[in-house]
Amino acid sequence: MKLRKNVAVSEAGLLFNPVNGESYSLNPIGVEILNLIREDKSPEQIIKVILEKYSTDKATFEKDYFDFIGILEHHNLLESHEETNA
Repeated sequence: MKLRKNVAVSEAGLLFNPVNGESYSLNPIGVEILNLIREDKSPEQIIKVILEKYSTDKATFEKDYFDFIGILEHHNLLESHEETNA
């Protein structure tokens, strides 16, 4: 899973998709997750990093993480598996 190359993310948490001109506001953990995705971390690695850093249980964070990924996919902000391997 990779963030599309043309999607910009500011340190303040503004995510901008130049394809459609839409922008989204992220909280600091959302920005951190996107940075981990950009570092090519696997979902398991991302979950581990966040659980070590923040006080939350695994089930709660996994649900929130996969909901977040679903939103990114819904808004076409992630490359598909086929695009990543092309």
